[in-house]
Amino acid sequence: MNVSGPTPRFSLVPVLDHEVHVTEWGDPSGKPLVMWHGLARSGRDFDELAAALSDEFFVICPDTIGRGLSSWSQNPEAEYSVEYYAGIAADLLDHYGFDRAAWLGTSLGGLIGMRLASGPHADRLTALVINDIGPEVPQEAIDRIVTYVSDQPVFDKVSQAEAWLRGVYRPFGVAGDAYWRRMAQTSVRRLPDGQVTLHYDPRITIQFTASKEELTTWDRYARITTPCHLIRGETSDILPEEVAELMQKRGPKPGMTVFPCGHAPNLTMPEDIAKVRAILRDLGA
Repeated sequence: MNVSGPTPRFSLVPVLDHEVHVTEWGDPSGKPLVMWHGLARSGRDFDELAAALSDEFFVICPDTIGRGLSSWSQNPEAEYSVEYYAGIAADLLDHYGFDRAAWLGTSLGGLIGMRLASGPHADRLTALVINDIGPEVPQEAIDRIVTYVSDQPVFDKVSQAEAWLRGVYRPFGVAGDAYWRRMAQTSVRRLPDGQVTLHYDPRITIQFTASKEELTTWDRYARITTPCHLIRGETSDILPEEVAELMQKRGPKPGMTVFPCGHAPNLTMPEDIAKVRAILRDLGA
């Protein structure tokens, strides 16, 4: 799917001694919607979805610190954590003047959304869409993620990076060529010798050791009352079926939509976008 019609705007927002890069879509007078990406990704992953929903929402898609064009941390043990990211998110809501906003979070973005919805900022979320993550993440899945995120590959050409990204992120599901090409263009940085590597700070995986307690948060999840919906990849190892079933019985007791893919549904195809729009409307966003 090629993005046509709406075009994004880009801002650099000062937050908590960082500079956060934000992709903005739609009329600022529209209903606020925050889309937050996964661990080693960026806000540009949402281009197709955000462009489509910008007809009724003002959508912001931040790059988490340590990713994309946002600044890197000088104190990664403290700042590369869900708690700190939630603080950044709350300040971004203030910056944009959002008293309340809907939230769609993929993987890490879902953890941040759950953190907000279970704490003092809970009343600021009108709706919470959690894309393929839960309040418990299996250790085997964590080990897999740490392996591929920590071992940053190096390429001679951006086209080689695109081929690698298509392979590693195949579980995301079906997506158009434009999506993969943009992923490559927004997911690389040049090294001093002219070669290409991935955009993010390899230290972002420190959250799995320095703040490991944030990966098992059923107690916090039980406190969520925000209208909520769960999206799951059918073969996801991050959100196993048994965890998803427990989520539907506890806390916000969300409905669930399952996509025929792994971790995590990319939500880029027209039929996927239609489902997300319907979910947001059902939640009252």
